[in-house]
Amino acid sequence: MRCDLHTHSINSDGTSTPAEIIATAKKQGLIVALTDHNTVSGLPAFIEEAKKQGVIAVGGTELSCAYGDTEFHLLGLFISPEYYERVEGLVKEFHILKEFSNIEMIERLNAAGYNITYADVRRRNANGNANRAHVAAELLEKGYVSSITEAFNTLLADDRGFYVQPARLQLIDAIRFLRQIEALPIIAHPLQDISAEMLRSILPELIEAGLVGIETLHSSYSEEQIAVAKEIAHSFSLLESGGSDYHGTTKPTIALGSGEGNLNVPEEIYYTLRDYHKNLYKK
Repeated sequence: MRCDLHTHSINSDGTSTPAEIIATAKKQGLIVALTDHNTVSGLPAFIEEAKKQGVIAVGGTELSCAYGDTEFHLLGLFISPEYYERVEGLVKEFHILKEFSNIEMIERLNAAGYNITYADVRRRNANGNANRAHVAAELLEKGYVSSITEAFNTLLADDRGFYVQPARLQLIDAIRFLRQIEALPIIAHPLQDISAEMLRSILPELIEAGLVGIETLHSSYSEEQIAVAKEIAHSFSLLESGGSDYHGTTKPTIALGSGEGNLNVPEEIYYTLRDYHKNLYKK
């Protein structure tokens, strides 16, 4: 059996419902986690459907964070229902700030002749919390770009003057928060965002704050990056995690469980994380 501990549903910027993710995991014999961006709103339906289908499922989220000027994504795995409200409370302010940045981005696009509306963008998300991917999808539908990837690489790239960076949760604070709610904080795809040297330099501080693991297996990783990530995890006594970063048709080349075709996250990774979580919080 394999596992996929990094997926997204319609409750953030994916296109599959939580139930559809469970159905696919059932067919593939996958252990699966739902880690929507900055929300746990899809977890009740996800966990309920998993129980019905007999699928091992992990409740999680992926928090958008910053360390200095660098963006990081932090997974929180094994989030219990008793803490759902605290997670939503934490990110509520950031959703408001994100909405302001989205509105300004669309105003800039409108001024440049791109006829899209924020109302249409928001309808692309089940809970109304839109992000850059939803803007990209709207640009695609209106024919301004030929793909989501093109939108990110051109109009919505950081240096084009349309995208507006919202305020972000500080990485150290996010790690501490996840430990407070008895979840496992794990840095998502670190080598996609920063160099191995930078990762090694900041890990002591992050571990002191409560970090327990990093993704060593991810759809974007080369074989070399996998080897480096595993070496870093071993050197710092960190747990390994892995996942496809599945988004449905938003990222059409990435499939649940197998990523771009060669991803293989063994079930032992899930069981090691599960047992560590139980021992850490005495569950």
